[in-house]
Amino acid sequence: MGRSQLEKQKTHERIVTLAAKRLREEGLEGIGVADLMKEAGLTVGGFYKHFGSRDELVAEAMESAIGSWRRQQEKQGIAPESISLNDYVDGYLSERHRDHCGEGCAYAALTADMARSSDAVRAVATEGLRMNFETMTTRMPEPETAEARRRAIIASCLMTGALGLARVANDEALSNEILETVKQFVKVLPQAK
Repeated sequence: MGRSQLEKQKTHERIVTLAAKRLREEGLEGIGVADLMKEAGLTVGGFYKHFGSRDELVAEAMESAIGSWRRQQEKQGIAPESISLNDYVDGYLSERHRDHCGEGCAYAALTADMARSSDAVRAVATEGLRMNFETMTTRMPEPETAEARRRAIIASCLMTGALGLARVANDEALSNEILETVKQFVKVLPQAK
């Protein structure tokens, strides 16, 4: 790859990474191309050297956002499937995750936006859900069973909803109570009969 192609690829990745963060902070309709490109230190005209449309950028940014946690773990030499349920729950339902929306779970930040989005964004989100449910299933006792998958889906939905509601609450005590209550519930869910 030539130097100019490498630079173009790095710029493209920088735009996508920035868009993934900003979209999680402000919603899929919350930031325009001009603002995003200005923040990236580029011109609006430069946008069209990288993307055919805003929708194309949003789909790519959502793919990046949905896969960001997995990539971070793998970069540290950690297989996401090897993280125990308790450790995963503690990290996901933490004050830090709640308070840093732009770096966190795209589903907790953007579920309603993604549901109303383009087919391309919904396809990316659907594939991410499949992968997330598979990974969560590996954390359940007897992960090869239908019951493990059922509990993995329940746990994932509870956690995503809890994080979103904890962000909604402007009462810190209530927000923390939501996180802690669901954290304790999810940790015992795999053993429930």
